[in-house]
Amino acid sequence: MKDTDKEHEGGRGRTGTRKSDKDQSWIPKIIKKRVCTTFIEDCFSQWDSSQHSSEYPTDAFGELEFAGAGSRHSHFLRLSCDTPPQIVYTLMTAHWGLPSPNLVVSVVGGEGREKVKTWVREVLRQGLVRAAQSTARYYVQNTSHDSCSLDSNYQAFLLVDDGSRVDLSLKKATPWLVLNGSGPAADLICELLDALSAMPMIPTSPPPEGEGSESPSAELRDRARERVRRHFTAEADLEKLVDRYTEELKLAVAWNRVDIAKSELFNGDIQWRYEDLEDSMTDALINDKPQFVRLFTENGLNILHYLTYRRLEGLYRSLSDSSLAYTLLQRRLTERQGLAESLPTVPCSPDSPSPLKSPISGPSCHGFYGTSWEMCVSPSTTAFWHMNKLLLGECPYKEQSCLSPWASLFIWAVLQNRSEMAVYFWEMAGESVHSALAGCRMLRELSKLESETETKLSMNVLAQKFENLAHDVFSECYQSSENRSFTLLIRKSPVWGGATCLQMATAADARLFFSHDGVQSLLSQIWWGDMERSTEVWKLVLTFFLPPLIYTNLITFREQEEEEGKSEEVTHGRDTDSLDGGDATVFPLADIMQTEEDAEEYAALRAKLKGASNPKRPFVLMRWREFWFAPVTSFLGNVLMYFLFLALFAYILLVDFKPPPPHGPSTLEFVLYFWVFTLVCEEFRQTFFVGSNTIYQRMNLYIQDIVTSRPSHSLPWFGRAVLAVDYMVFTLRLIHIFAIHKQLGPKIIIVGNMMKDIFFFLFFLAVWLMAYGVANQVLLYSYDPRPNWIFRRVFYRPYLHIFGQIPIHEMDADKLEEGRECTNNATLIEAGAEPCISTYANWLVVILLVIYLLVTNILLVNLLIAMFSHTFSKVQEHSDTYWKFQRYNLIMEYHSKPCLAPPFIIISHLHLFIKRQIRKIPSTKIKHFVLEIRGKQARKLNMWEAIQKENILSAQNKRERESDSERLKHTSVKMDSVLKQMAEIRDHDRRLRMLETKVSVSLGRSHWSQHTHILLY
Repeated sequence: MKDTDKEHEGGRGRTGTRKSDKDQSWIPKIIKKRVCTTFIEDCFSQWDSSQHSSEYPTDAFGELEFAGAGSRHSHFLRLSCDTPPQIVYTLMTAHWGLPSPNLVVSVVGGEGREKVKTWVREVLRQGLVRAAQSTARYYVQNTSHDSCSLDSNYQAFLLVDDGSRVDLSLKKATPWLVLNGSGPAADLICELLDALSAMPMIPTSPPPEGEGSESPSAELRDRARERVRRHFTAEADLEKLVDRYTEELKLAVAWNRVDIAKSELFNGDIQWRYEDLEDSMTDALINDKPQFVRLFTENGLNILHYLTYRRLEGLYRSLSDSSLAYTLLQRRLTERQGLAESLPTVPCSPDSPSPLKSPISGPSCHGFYGTSWEMCVSPSTTAFWHMNKLLLGECPYKEQSCLSPWASLFIWAVLQNRSEMAVYFWEMAGESVHSALAGCRMLRELSKLESETETKLSMNVLAQKFENLAHDVFSECYQSSENRSFTLLIRKSPVWGGATCLQMATAADARLFFSHDGVQSLLSQIWWGDMERSTEVWKLVLTFFLPPLIYTNLITFREQEEEEGKSEEVTHGRDTDSLDGGDATVFPLADIMQTEEDAEEYAALRAKLKGASNPKRPFVLMRWREFWFAPVTSFLGNVLMYFLFLALFAYILLVDFKPPPPHGPSTLEFVLYFWVFTLVCEEFRQTFFVGSNTIYQRMNLYIQDIVTSRPSHSLPWFGRAVLAVDYMVFTLRLIHIFAIHKQLGPKIIIVGNMMKDIFFFLFFLAVWLMAYGVANQVLLYSYDPRPNWIFRRVFYRPYLHIFGQIPIHEMDADKLEEGRECTNNATLIEAGAEPCISTYANWLVVILLVIYLLVTNILLVNLLIAMFSHTFSKVQEHSDTYWKFQRYNLIMEYHSKPCLAPPFIIISHLHLFIKRQIRKIPSTKIKHFVLEIRGKQARKLNMWEAIQKENILSAQNKRERESDSERLKHTSVKMDSVLKQMAEIRDHDRRLRMLETKVSVSLGRSHWSQHTHILLY
């Protein structure tokens, strides 16, 4: 058995070294190959494989490793055509581990010679793909002795040989036409043929012993060597030809003439090497020539070998100094170098040089290149010195190939807002939904930092395009397989820093993606836990107050069938004794693994789950947990207890608010303070231990901290006022509960947007208030330095005028009250006396009042109504999208909450403290909806996602081809061709008429000459 590597079309062969393939020495002993071993110069009989070929042990078998996102491995074997099928079947099933098929499909005619209509080919392709996803099957494709490139989608390649390769080559007898003087090879062949014809015939009988029988062959060999040296003196001409083609290619790239490159340089006559395309590929990338990038990729450039970290750094160095991406990256590099000098105690993060670092991509995406750089995480100066050496020096990592080249180029294109190139790199990259959402996230964050309006608009347009692509691909996935699409949403992406699709969509604010039925179906399944989603609310409320009804048939629970016929869930390190419900996903093992998973991997995963979990619980405990640990139950309990909390709060403020000690506080007030303390503890846990903290949560924490302070002896009424304001805040938090309702949820968004409109309205109103208030104060009162009265008369009184409260007796001179005590003495006014109203120019005060009321009550109020109407219609149009996105955040919150509601939630907090700090059990609740898939299952999921993406792209291309614009373009091209042909026809007609005229003239002269000749004779 040969231990050599074989390479073919992007894949390389190797001898198997897996656990199940340790010993392959038996394969050459059983399976043979056929080799042609007989040559007859003048043969009158037909060539027979059994007579003219011999069997030898096969030397070509093992695994092919295909390059690409999936990194698939396929088996290959060269075998004789006489090999028994039983042996081949046993090898495929027992040794290679391929499952036994339920269906065998043999595809005949795959060479591409048959002219099949486009719609027939599309129907056949979709039917085969649909059959492949529905049952275990074998697809057998016969290449009919013709060479073809190996496809990574096949699991095995059987290279059947009957030894007829040489015979077929001789039978074709393709004639050669060799022209002497046309080139070195032609000259050599012609000279050798002339020399052979001039040489004497070699005798057929063997020469006498002792004579040199090899002299003619030696002489011929010497002559051939001499002529080869003469005709092929050097490879300078070949190098010149290569340089000429390379220069022509560079010119085509510089002129952006991809049509010339396709027709002249990539028409199949030139065999381009990988090295010849490197520089042109770099120029096409830097100068934004996506069509050339596509052309080079399709004609032999291997992106895995091309994109090294050095080239990637070169691409980033080519960024314009005025671009936003250059500014951000330069700022990040400066910060890193500054940290290395000034803060030697800061931990070394391997993900910091990545363009995905916050704030562009947020905390959901971690480092992209850190693992390849071999950077240590160490709180020492050495770590920073090592990183600066990597950033600035010559290091071995720069010659390494990028682990995810298409994703790296995708990020590079997105940072520069190159639409067409970014879309092409997305098409070539794996994990389509993740990549599209990541691009959407980066573009939206970049648009917030961009100052130019046109660039910002184009970024938002491209971000929306990527969100639409993610939505369309996931829609295709959901139509293909519901369970697989759920797995796709919660799967950790190794390319994008371990983020899931849901986390990436949340960071990108992809509301359209969340509005998809597949995402909402997953959220509904998680929201209801193990209960059926069709459970009525009244049954849930009744069971909440009467827990024994859990064990009846009032509420239906989903039964997750497995091998034992009982329920079992895939858990991520779930603590079975946890009071907060653990971190179980809602997917049964059979749904996630599917029928395609190998039995060995399936059994290993089941054993791992059984080893990580405790023994099975009794039915009573299991049903109790299924009900109380569901997020919907936690939501119901928190809502009911919160209403009870508000009722207790209102009762204490209205009835039972005792004075300071020794008379108070009362027992119920102590209960209220403890209740608020448990709410503060839960807000603190959510803010700092579950997900990322927000300003809203911090404000809640701050406001609730005020409530915990009891008013002192000196400020009892101040404390009562603070508690009254706190009650308003706690009551307004009820609005958050409405987010779960489909009709009320969007109204919260409407109210929030209307509050933004009010701030803009208040700006205009404040301008009129100040203008009118100051003028009114100056005209009515000649002197009044009291600040509180100035504020009342300048702002407060004009504000009341809007609502109709107009004190005529203080503004109109004809309506002034008689006997009113006032003074115009400045000293008395400063002492606190009421100033007299000035009657001078009182007519101007009335006119200003009329104008002010006209502008505010009619103009500004109607402007506010119009703004509210616009906001309402805008949000109501997309109310379903807003509600579904808001619903996701609510489900995430209550999925992470303990099942016990305040004030009993303190028990869960104590349990969590003991489990995390004392028992040192790691927490998994910080990773919501996360499933880590590796190995063969991950490759199958990526391949399935890629198939759905191809379906989407094919449908889009078909729609583009059938669109009116494309048809008009094709019609225009055809019309141009027809007009060109018509012009040529007219030119031919003109020439024919000229020829006819000349012929007629010539005939006339000929007749005249003939007639003259007759007359002379």
